[in-house]
Amino acid sequence: MIGLMSCGRGDNTVTAASPEKDRVEVIYFYGKQRCATCVAIENNTKEVMNTIFANELKNGTVVFRTVDISTPKGEKIADKYEVTWSSLFVNKWKDGKETRNNLTEFGFGNARKNPDDFKKGLADKIRQSLK
Repeated sequence: MIGLMSCGRGDNTVTAASPEKDRVEVIYFYGKQRCATCVAIENNTKEVMNTIFANELKNGTVVFRTVDISTPKGEKIADKYEVTWSSLFVNKWKDGKETRNNLTEFGFGNARKNPDDFKKGLADKIRQSLK
Protein backbone atom coordinates (compact mmCIF):
# COMPACT_ATOMS: atom_id res chain seq x y z
CA MET A 1 0.00 0.00 0.00
CA ILE A 2 1.26 3.46 -0.85
CA GLY A 3 0.62 6.17 1.71
CA LEU A 4 -0.23 9.48 0.14
CA MET A 5 -0.99 12.50 2.22
CA SER A 6 -2.41 15.95 1.84
CA CYS A 7 -1.76 18.32 4.69
CA GLY A 8 -4.33 20.87 5.68
CA ARG A 9 -3.97 23.04 8.74
CA GLY A 10 -5.96 25.80 10.32
CA ASP A 11 -8.95 27.68 8.99
CA ASN A 12 -10.37 26.34 5.76
CA THR A 13 -11.85 29.69 4.66
CA VAL A 14 -9.81 32.05 2.51
CA THR A 15 -10.72 35.49 1.17
CA ALA A 16 -9.91 36.28 -2.45
CA ALA A 17 -7.83 39.35 -3.29
CA SER A 18 -10.59 40.52 -5.63
CA PRO A 19 -14.25 39.52 -5.67
CA GLU A 20 -14.89 36.58 -7.96
CA LYS A 21 -18.05 34.92 -9.19
CA ASP A 22 -19.74 32.62 -6.67
CA ARG A 23 -18.97 29.07 -7.76
CA VAL A 24 -17.90 25.60 -6.76
CA GLU A 25 -14.36 24.79 -7.77
CA VAL A 26 -13.20 21.18 -8.07
CA ILE A 27 -9.41 20.88 -8.13
CA TYR A 28 -7.44 17.70 -8.73
CA PHE A 29 -3.72 17.95 -7.93
CA TYR A 30 -1.29 15.42 -9.38
CA GLY A 31 2.43 14.89 -9.87
CA LYS A 32 4.64 13.21 -12.44
CA GLN A 33 4.35 9.76 -10.89
CA ARG A 34 0.81 8.51 -10.56
CA CYS A 35 -0.54 5.26 -9.17
CA ALA A 36 -3.66 3.48 -10.43
CA THR A 37 -5.74 5.14 -7.71
CA CYS A 38 -4.51 8.63 -8.69
CA VAL A 39 -5.54 7.97 -12.29
CA ALA A 40 -8.92 6.61 -11.10
CA ILE A 41 -9.56 9.75 -9.04
CA GLU A 42 -8.92 11.98 -12.07
CA ASN A 43 -10.88 9.84 -14.55
CA ASN A 44 -13.90 9.41 -12.27
CA THR A 45 -13.89 13.10 -11.37
CA LYS A 46 -13.82 14.05 -15.06
CA GLU A 47 -16.73 11.68 -15.70
CA VAL A 48 -18.81 13.25 -12.92
CA MET A 49 -17.98 16.74 -14.15
CA ASN A 50 -18.73 16.06 -17.82
CA THR A 51 -21.96 14.14 -17.25
CA ILE A 52 -23.71 15.26 -14.08
CA PHE A 53 -22.40 18.86 -14.03
CA ALA A 54 -22.02 19.61 -17.75
CA ASN A 55 -24.49 22.53 -17.62
CA GLU A 56 -22.85 24.00 -14.50
CA LEU A 57 -19.45 23.78 -16.19
CA LYS A 58 -20.83 25.67 -19.19
CA ASN A 59 -22.37 28.47 -17.13
CA GLY A 60 -19.43 28.74 -14.73
CA THR A 61 -21.22 27.81 -11.51
CA VAL A 62 -18.87 24.81 -11.35
CA VAL A 63 -15.22 24.98 -12.38
CA PHE A 64 -12.94 21.95 -12.78
CA ARG A 65 -9.16 22.30 -12.76
CA THR A 66 -6.34 19.82 -12.83
CA VAL A 67 -3.05 21.06 -11.41
CA ASP A 68 0.32 19.44 -12.15
CA ILE A 69 2.27 20.10 -8.95
CA SER A 70 5.56 19.29 -10.71
CA THR A 71 5.41 22.55 -12.71
CA PRO A 72 6.37 25.95 -11.24
CA LYS A 73 2.81 27.29 -11.68
CA GLY A 74 1.29 24.12 -10.23
CA GLU A 75 3.72 24.17 -7.33
CA LYS A 76 2.54 27.67 -6.35
CA ILE A 77 -1.08 26.56 -6.34
CA ALA A 78 -0.19 23.40 -4.38
CA ASP A 79 1.62 25.52 -1.79
CA LYS A 80 -1.51 27.65 -1.40
CA TYR A 81 -3.53 24.51 -0.62
CA GLU A 82 -0.72 22.90 1.40
CA VAL A 83 -0.70 19.75 -0.74
CA THR A 84 2.37 17.69 -1.54
CA TRP A 85 0.87 14.87 -3.57
CA SER A 86 -2.26 13.86 -5.42
CA SER A 87 -5.20 15.58 -3.78
CA LEU A 88 -8.83 16.40 -4.51
CA PHE A 89 -10.66 19.49 -3.28
CA VAL A 90 -14.24 20.69 -3.70
CA ASN A 91 -14.27 24.36 -2.73
CA LYS A 92 -17.18 26.75 -2.42
CA TRP A 93 -16.64 30.40 -3.35
CA LYS A 94 -19.29 32.72 -1.90
CA ASP A 95 -18.96 36.51 -1.70
CA GLY A 96 -15.21 36.31 -2.39
CA LYS A 97 -14.59 33.75 0.37
CA GLU A 98 -13.40 30.22 -0.29
CA THR A 99 -14.43 27.31 1.90
CA ARG A 100 -12.19 24.32 1.24
CA ASN A 101 -13.31 20.71 1.38
CA ASN A 102 -10.46 18.23 1.15
CA LEU A 103 -11.79 14.98 -0.35
CA THR A 104 -8.38 13.35 -0.80
CA GLU A 105 -8.85 10.63 1.78
CA PHE A 106 -12.33 9.86 0.43
CA GLY A 107 -10.89 9.74 -3.11
CA PHE A 108 -8.10 7.33 -2.24
CA GLY A 109 -10.49 5.15 -0.28
CA ASN A 110 -13.06 4.82 -3.07
CA ALA A 111 -12.09 5.95 -6.59
CA ARG A 112 -10.47 2.72 -7.74
CA LYS A 113 -12.23 -0.02 -5.79
CA ASN A 114 -15.65 1.63 -5.32
CA PRO A 115 -15.98 3.98 -8.30
CA ASP A 116 -19.77 4.23 -8.04
CA ASP A 117 -19.51 5.25 -4.38
CA PHE A 118 -16.80 7.75 -5.29
CA LYS A 119 -18.86 9.32 -8.08
CA LYS A 120 -21.98 9.52 -5.91
CA GLY A 121 -20.06 11.01 -2.96
CA LEU A 122 -18.31 13.56 -5.16
CA ALA A 123 -21.56 14.56 -6.89
CA ASP A 124 -23.30 14.86 -3.52
CA LYS A 125 -20.51 17.12 -2.18
CA ILE A 126 -20.69 19.34 -5.27
CA ARG A 127 -24.50 19.58 -5.03
CA GLN A 128 -24.24 20.44 -1.32
CA SER A 129 -21.65 23.11 -2.12
CA LEU A 130 -23.88 24.63 -4.81
CA LYS A 131 -26.60 25.43 -2.24
